[in-house]
Amino acid sequence: MLAYIIRRVAQSVLVLLVVGLVAFAMFRFVGDPVDAMLGQERTQADIARLTAELGLDQPFPVQYWRFLEQAVQGNFGLSYRQGRPVSEILVERLPATLELAFVSGLMALAGGIALGIFTAIWRRGVAANVIMTVSLIGVSLPTFLIGILLIYLFSVELGWLPSFGRGEVTRIGWWTTGFLTESGLKALILPAITLGLYQMTLIMRLVRTEMLEVLRMEYIRFARARGIRENSINFRHALKNTLVPVITITGLQLGSIIAFAIITETVFQWPGVGLLFINAIQFVDIPVMAAYLMLISVMFVGINLIVDMLYFAVDPRLRVDRTAGGH
Repeated sequence: MLAYIIRRVAQSVLVLLVVGLVAFAMFRFVGDPVDAMLGQERTQADIARLTAELGLDQPFPVQYWRFLEQAVQGNFGLSYRQGRPVSEILVERLPATLELAFVSGLMALAGGIALGIFTAIWRRGVAANVIMTVSLIGVSLPTFLIGILLIYLFSVELGWLPSFGRGEVTRIGWWTTGFLTESGLKALILPAITLGLYQMTLIMRLVRTEMLEVLRMEYIRFARARGIRENSINFRHALKNTLVPVITITGLQLGSIIAFAIITETVFQWPGVGLLFINAIQFVDIPVMAAYLMLISVMFVGINLIVDMLYFAVDPRLRVDRTAGGH
C-alpha cells in the first residue's frame, strides 16, 4: 500500500511539472505583457526597463525555474494588470469557485447516483424512460447554452433568480460565503445547475449501465432464488458492486467541475478564478494565467490521487494483485 501511494504521488508531481512547463511555454505566445502595460507614449527605455523588472529578458529555462521556485512557496509574483500579489488575488477569488464547485459536485453526485439507481431498478417504468429522455439534454447541449436558457427562463421571463453575480456575501476570516444570505443562495442556484447538469447526467447513465450489468450476474439470481428481499438485493449486493467502477469516473467528473467552471463563471459573471483567468488573457497577465493553471492542476491531480486511494481501498482485487505481485 505504501509503495503504491509513493508511486502515485511521484506520478502526480511529474504531471504538475509537465503542466507547468507546457503552460509557461504557451503563455510566451499569448502576447507581449509589456505592450499591454505601457501606454502609447512608451519609449524604448521604458520597454527595456519594464522588461528587466519583470524578468522577461532572462532565458526561458531561467524564467521557468524561478516560476517553479516561487510557486512552491505560494508566491506567483505580481499581477501585470493589478500590480498586486497573484496569491492575494487568488485567495479573494477562490471561495466563489470552490463554493460553486462544491454545490455542483454535490448535486451531480447525489442526483446522478439516485437517478441512476432509479432508472436501473424501474427501467421499464414511464418515469425512468422520461428521465432518460430528458437526460439527453444535459449530455447534448453545451454548458454555455444551458446557462443562457436558464437565465432566459428563470431571470428574464419569470424573474425568480438573478442572472449574474454572487449576491450578498458574508466574510468569515479570509473566506467569503454566500451560503448565509438569501441573495447569495439565490445567485448560486442557476450557476450550480448549469455546471453540474452535464456531470450529473454522465454519472446517472454510468450508474444505470453498471447496475444493470450487475443485476444480470449469477450471484444476484442466486440471491433471488434464496428468497432474499428485493430491496436487500438491490441496495446491499448490487449497489455495492456497482459503485466500484463508478468511483474512478466520478472522481474525474468532479475534477472536471473545477476545471470547467470557467465557462459557467463567464456566462453568469461569477467572481471566481475562472472569470479572473478570462480577464487575465485579455490583458496578457501571464502570472495570473500561470497561477490559475497550476492551481487547477493541483486540484485535479489531488482529486485523482484521492480517487485512486479510494479505489484501492474499495476494490479488494487490487490489494490481492499488489500482494501477489510483491511475492
